[in-house]
Amino acid sequence: MEQNRPVRIGLVGYGKGGRFFHAPLIAAAAGCELAGVVTRSAERRSELEHDYPGMPAYDDLAQLASAGVDAVAISTPADTHVPLALQAISLGLPVVCDKPFALQSAAARQVLEETERAGVLLTVYQNRRFDADLLTVRAVIDSGEVGQVTRFESRIEQYAPPSGIPSSGGGILLDLGSHIVDQAMLLFGPVVSVYAELDDADGCPGRFFIAARHAGGVVSHLVGDLMLQGAPGLRFRVFGDAASYDVDAFDGQADELMAGGSPAVSGEAWGVVPRERWGRLHAGRTTRSRRSERGDWTAFYTSFSHAVRGRGAVPVDPWDAVGGLEVLEAAQRSADAGQVQVVGPGTASR
Repeated sequence: MEQNRPVRIGLVGYGKGGRFFHAPLIAAAAGCELAGVVTRSAERRSELEHDYPGMPAYDDLAQLASAGVDAVAISTPADTHVPLALQAISLGLPVVCDKPFALQSAAARQVLEETERAGVLLTVYQNRRFDADLLTVRAVIDSGEVGQVTRFESRIEQYAPPSGIPSSGGGILLDLGSHIVDQAMLLFGPVVSVYAELDDADGCPGRFFIAARHAGGVVSHLVGDLMLQGAPGLRFRVFGDAASYDVDAFDGQADELMAGGSPAVSGEAWGVVPRERWGRLHAGRTTRSRRSERGDWTAFYTSFSHAVRGRGAVPVDPWDAVGGLEVLEAAQRSADAGQVQVVGPGTASR
């Protein structure tokens, strides 16, 4: 039966993102099948043959669609996301678009309006919603262990050589900010105003700081940093009126993928955080470790496959990504002006 057949997903792009952060997850996710890759590069095609012997490679999205895929995942430079997404929609193919969804919120809106006219599914690859650390923060908040949350701190800090880390096209504010802002809005809802500082000189490591005020009253302090020292701070801190929670590092999924690992190989050990890396709950002078939830980026693609088969919603509402872009645009304005900026309507209105 069609409903029980794996969703055949074609991948557009086989650079770092496509090769390490999409292909292994599509191949391992329940309900999904990696069905082909679009790349013209001889080097990338050689890597694809090494990683997935016999996997078909195509020159363009039209060829991929003609091969009979059910959906496409776009993992290409950020400035190509909009035209490729629009082409996929015109071909009637459900779309996973990597982040940042677009370079401007207006362009992202254009894409979503076209998806609604065409009746085609589209979602944005906010895979860090499925990090163990974020899932644990959500569990801690939902359990009431910290009480009413008043302040949230989130940092993504990565070691960078003096030449910096190549950007996917949006600079550090969009590259890292797309994750951090999305996570904060997922936890605490729409952002109504921001103050931001940005250091993102061409060819050099960059840094940003965003103070975001949510409509519900929580203030999020968000940092993205490409560091020369390689000494990251706490990943998350959550402050409530009863206790606080903090955790040091990521759950290791990205490191395992970059080292050539995969969920298919690791099995039940995938995304499990060892006890020594669990976060901590602090209440008064008392501190105790708090078991980490299990992270699993394959859950994104399994959820997407269910949506394609009509058995649920897409894993990330793409309008959330438009709202995130509005926050990042307000952050850029704030950094330019040195003043607090209001964030559009606060959410992406349709």
